[in-house]
Amino acid sequence: MTTMSTLFGGLIAVLALYAIGGLFHRLPVVLRAVLAAVIPLMGYFILIVGRWPGLDVVAMHISVFSAAALVMFAMTQFRRRGGARMHWVPKLLVAFFIGLVFLNAALLQIATKGLPEPLARWWLGSDGGAVYSGFSGVVPHGENAAKAVSSELSEAHRESQLGWQVEISGLDSVGPSGPIQVRIKDRTGLPVERVDAEVRLLRPGVTEPSLSLPLAATEAGVYTGVLTLPAKGRWLLEMRLMQDGKLYYHTIQELAAS
Repeated sequence: MTTMSTLFGGLIAVLALYAIGGLFHRLPVVLRAVLAAVIPLMGYFILIVGRWPGLDVVAMHISVFSAAALVMFAMTQFRRRGGARMHWVPKLLVAFFIGLVFLNAALLQIATKGLPEPLARWWLGSDGGAVYSGFSGVVPHGENAAKAVSSELSEAHRESQLGWQVEISGLDSVGPSGPIQVRIKDRTGLPVERVDAEVRLLRPGVTEPSLSLPLAATEAGVYTGVLTLPAKGRWLLEMRLMQDGKLYYHTIQELAAS
């Protein structure tokens, strides 16, 4: 389930429910529009139980579904008035909400995949290297952001004292699915065993991971697994290495899947 599919699938559901409501001639037009917007919203809320996509994505669905129902209500009211030409005010209202839908879709596309490469190079400039049109950050947005910054600094200090040498391979060319290998050595170059290695996938700005992948030990100090990306777009890959229940290594890397 992707945001694009729920957004446009719900929009189709709003239009279909409004058309079905027209078969009931005694149903008031206002109630018809309200039901057409509320029923898909209720279905969307049920789908996101346990996998919160973020308040911005939820607000986008609410605005698009409500705007579609309002536009259909305005068009119905105009048709009931007869054959007179539509006033410029309802025309402007319809154009505004149609534009709002396409604007939300464009912003959603940019948020998940970034700007198209030619446009990003023209708008942001380039010295010949790759252009990244989005910054994902490393600290989740929330009320504990300040504590998270302090925790990041503490982890960095603990890692430097520990002296682990961590080599991660398989992330340079991640497709829909690919193997990941983590090789861990201590300060003297010996392999580190009995490590609980885990990979987490998060969307930028979302605190809860979309996927957690434990890595299995295949030989001394080597931990592997197969990472399958749930969807296209930008992801944050969080690597966590624990031993005896304590977190000893933690890093975050950004991935872009097309």
